[in-house]
Amino acid sequence: MPVSSRRTDSQLDKAVALVGFMAAGKSKIGRLLAKRLNWPFVDTDQHIEQAMGRSIADIFREQGESVFREAERASIAALIAGDARVLAVGGGAFVDPDNRAALNRHALTVWLDVPFDLILPRLARSRNRPLAANHAESELRALWEERRQYYAAAQVRIEVTGEDPNATVASILGALRLPPALTA
Repeated sequence: MPVSSRRTDSQLDKAVALVGFMAAGKSKIGRLLAKRLNWPFVDTDQHIEQAMGRSIADIFREQGESVFREAERASIAALIAGDARVLAVGGGAFVDPDNRAALNRHALTVWLDVPFDLILPRLARSRNRPLAANHAESELRALWEERRQYYAAAQVRIEVTGEDPNATVASILGALRLPPALTA
């Protein structure tokens, strides 16, 4: 699995934030990574849903995307200010320049770079992604292509080719260059 990294130190004392397109596997990989590191895991979308008392789809429908993005900025800021943890960041969060700067400054950002051909069937099975609902494949592909330039600003890039999620976790741990005691 190809990995690229701009990380040079071998210690990890801040959050690891998984970024990438919707359905890239950020939550699944994040849970596995957090378990491996014995750290808490937080999905920022679930954090927002709990804070606002409604689903992301309902927030989009009832209050609009701008209200959701405001809540997303506040959620990310609060989560990266705390103890080390693994975060799964919503697919559009890293597009926002303020979120991107804050995450790159206060967390280690890892882009799960998943080919669109693997994303599409995952999106087809999902019912709770407001930006994916009722959009043609060509529109989703255009959004995927547009967002890649933002994801490329992450500190570590992991190419995900569909293999076992544990292999992706191992690639992340290797890219983070963690001491063996943390990854045992």
